[in-house]
Amino acid sequence: MTKEYRAKTFKSGNSVALRLPKALGIEPGREMRVREEKGSFTVEPAEKPKGKIDISGFWGKAPWLKVPPREDFEERELDWEGKLLKRDG
Repeated sequence: MTKEYRAKTFKSGNSVALRLPKALGIEPGREMRVREEKGSFTVEPAEKPKGKIDISGFWGKAPWLKVPPREDFEERELDWEGKLLKRDG
């Protein structure tokens, strides 16, 4: 069953905005995707970005894995072009 809602557009800054009815259950701040095809518009939730996984709780769960000591890593600075910068001194 398809439900139909009516809403008016309004000016918000330099944009035209559309207020969506609360009955749709869309939470505030949700990113939406709008498609236009032959004068018709489709509004649907955008895919949520994939979250990062916190693996800090796994420490000690796999005792056979060895983490290299921190001194094995060479810290370096990169410029905007991705080239290695020379160190002072």
